[in-house]
Amino acid sequence: MSTILWSPSPAAIESARMQDFAGKFARDLGVSAFADYAEFHAASVAHSDRFWSLVWDEFKVIGNPGNSIRIDGEHLTDTKWFPDATLNFAENLLRPDLCLGSETGNSMAIISCDEQGNQTVITRNELYRKVGSLSRALISMGIGVGDRVAAVLPNRSEAVIAMLATTALGAIWSSCSPDFGADAIADRFAQIEPKVLVTTTRCQYNGKEVRAWEKVQQARSRMTSLQRIIFTDELPDKPSDLEFHLLANLLQEPNAAISFVREGFSHPVYVLYSSGTTGAPKGIVHGAGGTLLQHLKEHRLHADIRAGDRMMYYTTTGWMMWNWLVSVLASGATAILYDGSPFYPSWEKLFQIAEEHSVTHFGASAKYFSALEKEGAVVNANFPLERLRMILSTGSPLLPESFDYIYDKISRSACLASISGGTDIVSCFVLGNPTLPVRRGEIQCKGLGMDVAVFDDGGLPIVGTQGELVCRNAFPSMPVSFWNDPDKRRYRAAYFEVFNNVWCHGDWAEETVDGGYIIYGRSDATLNPGGVRIGTAEIYQQVEAFPEVLECIATALRRDGDEQIVLFVRTRSGTISSEIESGLRQRIRENCSPRHVPSRILSASDFPRTISGKLSEIAVRNAINGLPIRNEAALANPESLAYFRSLQW
Repeated sequence: MSTILWSPSPAAIESARMQDFAGKFARDLGVSAFADYAEFHAASVAHSDRFWSLVWDEFKVIGNPGNSIRIDGEHLTDTKWFPDATLNFAENLLRPDLCLGSETGNSMAIISCDEQGNQTVITRNELYRKVGSLSRALISMGIGVGDRVAAVLPNRSEAVIAMLATTALGAIWSSCSPDFGADAIADRFAQIEPKVLVTTTRCQYNGKEVRAWEKVQQARSRMTSLQRIIFTDELPDKPSDLEFHLLANLLQEPNAAISFVREGFSHPVYVLYSSGTTGAPKGIVHGAGGTLLQHLKEHRLHADIRAGDRMMYYTTTGWMMWNWLVSVLASGATAILYDGSPFYPSWEKLFQIAEEHSVTHFGASAKYFSALEKEGAVVNANFPLERLRMILSTGSPLLPESFDYIYDKISRSACLASISGGTDIVSCFVLGNPTLPVRRGEIQCKGLGMDVAVFDDGGLPIVGTQGELVCRNAFPSMPVSFWNDPDKRRYRAAYFEVFNNVWCHGDWAEETVDGGYIIYGRSDATLNPGGVRIGTAEIYQQVEAFPEVLECIATALRRDGDEQIVLFVRTRSGTISSEIESGLRQRIRENCSPRHVPSRILSASDFPRTISGKLSEIAVRNAINGLPIRNEAALANPESLAYFRSLQW
């Protein structure tokens, strides 16, 4: 049983929206109360139609829910949620009832900051007006229901405005961040054939200029559908075949009302993309209704977000956490955006912003918190963060030592919510809960309405043992489809080939006896020496405890029908001394097992990363085994592979 690091007070539990909602759902089912969260969760799965209907009603979704909640099909992917409902995604984020003719309209919707110290504040009234102006401009450009608007933008207010203006019309939004390469941009957007592209010409990261327009120009030859480009900062020289517009000129209409186009519950709102490390990035289509309901549930219940709260999540527009972040507008909260490096000019940058703007919810990747610890950052010595109620982490497993660091050096009073899901569902399978304790190294619980479990190889649920993370029921935020996959063949192959009609997410995980979850890494990167499956996170937990180690990748070298574990380490000095190597082996042996000890430990100066910043274990594995890497364009730094390919074994 893991150590409890934080527990909510009785008063905090009583005031949490989770507690209130549980009571209402229990009464709706004719029960006086649920005994605990496990019973509440089980009821939300057993009566998922009534659960999601209550989410719609309780959080006042704007639209017509229709007369039916769910129609089951032969396969989970055939399930139809709210089949005769109509709604508009942007209308529910803008909430005209919270701005037009209301004092709430003067509240802050967006606070946009960058690493140069610039800040822009936009009220709900101002956001509504800007979105209205741009939506009218898009109509004049011929954008309507089902058309695609793509974007290469930093995490600034312009991205949110453009997304809302697009989805207000029933059009579909898809975005990349400016650090994507030309091929990566084209690989994504050429698929969906956008009519309009919104882009910046340049921005700054880590003190250096990023020339986005140069990349867009290179990618443009493959985006033959493009008719117009909207620039957020300046107009470059114009090619003869395209119309150019400056965003500021399209936001001038003073009283632009919005004619929200309401479509069906599953009408596409976003196209997101798989990482592309095993092939061309797959376009994953998400529906407006499922995305909205899932985000409302996760924000209001699992994150306890309330009107007036302020969420800051360090992300880019190319990561699904951007889509998750901006949905806080639907809860009457403020989205705090940051464009730039979180360590420029120092580690203090994000916390300076969080302190200045009284952030209530702060989030970043697990690697960010690990890097803070390596920096020796003592956050709470300089930033009280008195309004902070929740710290969120995702992107990779949050190691137990990072739990210790966050509670010791950042905040002792906040609920630490490690969350895990993905681009595939634009949300979470397992996540936080303000009414439950935080246990060291564990995700608190599985999400309401999601029949999450861990299966063994035979497809049986297991507790206290590692296996595949699965979901046994349909849920509203399942993808509507993959792009250009009309028979759902690729969709079903991605998630349903391992277990019959059960979503297999590809995470190697464990459900604990306390109902929490531990993610050990991607199951396709799981090590298998001597036929024993080992999650890479178990090794990383031990290796990253060494202050000299900055990053590491554990992977498998295939030899004579078996696997040998090879550990690559990036250190501060650039080399591995015999003392460090000996210490690593000893720590892994003592705290894991002899099977976890690498056959070889080697130094590496850099690791291949996806464009969203995740280390690619699969790319390293394929490189050292002489296997093809099917889509190097999905990597931000494919040149790093040369070292791994050159190794002789």
